[in-house]
Parts: sequence; C-alpha cells; structure tokens
Amino acid sequence: MTLEKALYLIPVTLGETEIRSVLPDYNHDVIVQIKHFIVENIRSARRFLKKVEKSIDIDQLTFYELNRHTDRKIIGEYLKPLEQGQAVGIISEAGCPAIADPGADVVALAQSRGFKVVPLVGPSSIIMALMGSGFNGQSFAFNGYLPVDVAGRVKALKKLENKVYNEDQSQIFIETPYRNSKMLETMLSALRPNTKICVAAGITTEQEFIVTKTVEKWKKSKMPDFEKVPCVFLIGR
Repeated sequence: MTLEKALYLIPVTLGETEIRSVLPDYNHDVIVQIKHFIVENIRSARRFLKKVEKSIDIDQLTFYELNRHTDRKIIGEYLKPLEQGQAVGIISEAGCPAIADPGADVVALAQSRGFKVVPLVGPSSIIMALMGSGFNGQSFAFNGYLPVDVAGRVKALKKLENKVYNEDQSQIFIETPYRNSKMLETMLSALRPNTKICVAAGITTEQEFIVTKTVEKWKKSKMPDFEKVPCVFLIGR
C-alpha cells in the first residue's frame, strides 16, 4: 500500500496486551511507512513501535513530544512534514489519540490547515467501558477527571447523577489509578442507593474487570483490588 499525505491517529494497546489481539494488520502497514511521529512520551512510543515491528530502525525516525508541558505555540512546527508531502503519525500513551489526550490540539490545527486526518482502528477504554456497562449508549457524556477535593468531587458526582435521572444520559469519567479506591468510596457515600455504578478496570488486559451494580449492592460487595490499574467509572440507571 502507498501511504497518503495525512495525519494518522495511531491507537496503542491499553496495557501489556498482545498487539494482534487489539490492533488490525492494516495499522502495522501504515505505521512502518511513517517517519515522523507526534507522541505523548518518546520512550513509550519507541517501545510501542518496536512491538509493532521489530525491524523498525528507531534512529531513522523523528519524534515530536506533545504533552501538558508542551508550548502550544510550537505545535504548528510538528506539521511541517505534511507541508512537504510526508505522512505524520500521532501516538498517545494509551488507547486512541485525541480522546482525553493532548493530541486533539494537533488534530484541530491539521483540520484548520486543510490536511487530511485519518483515525485508525484501535481500543478506546471509554467506549469499551460503556459497551460493557449495560448503560444507555444512545446518550452519554465523558467528563474527564473530577475534582480532587472531596467537597468538589461530591458536588460533581451529584450533578452527574442528576443528568442520569433527568436526561437519561450515561456519565463516564476517569481517575488516576492510585485514587481509584478513594473514588469508589466517595461515589458510594454520595450517590443514591438505586443509582448504578460500573467499574471498568484493566480493559483488554488479563486483569480486566467490568462490573455494574447499584450503590446498595456495591456496599455489600467485596471491593475490587484496582488501586494501580487504569480504570473508567460510569454512572447510569
């Protein structure tokens, strides 16, 4: 296949998962032809590329780092290869680029400049969590991270719960792994007994855990051990 001049959004595995189990062969054929990559973390991106194809010569590739510390004024420079007729790839730390990810800034810039944008198929923990939750998949919202302080978090949770009941809209959010248990504890204390909570942790990995219960039933259950596992939380009815 001949690669088009485009910005390719390249999904990665959500954990130590066999690549072939979550990414199609087509992705491999695209990746091995790209020489310029915009990445969240250069070290992990290099590791991922070697998993995709051992024969890739990493030293022949150019990496541009894009994370929360990157000055947004310089990201336009990352698209210069496109102006010269070359393909550029975006690699996130986990899952799909531009979803809860700084890659969205580059995609927006590429769109504004008229460059073709090609999202490749791959795992999204947010969508897969919703799929496995049993909650409304017609209307849902992803809310990113909730406030860290307890008062702000409780207020945010109650606001999301009201949307579940008033709009029949499933609510999705994430948390830093080491605060997973504390998040679930707060949810159980702040939400109504009949409200349903889905905990989706370690998606696509051997530790995968996707369970939906009412607040009342969660309180009677043994809490899952997911303190260091990437997790998605959902509220529904």
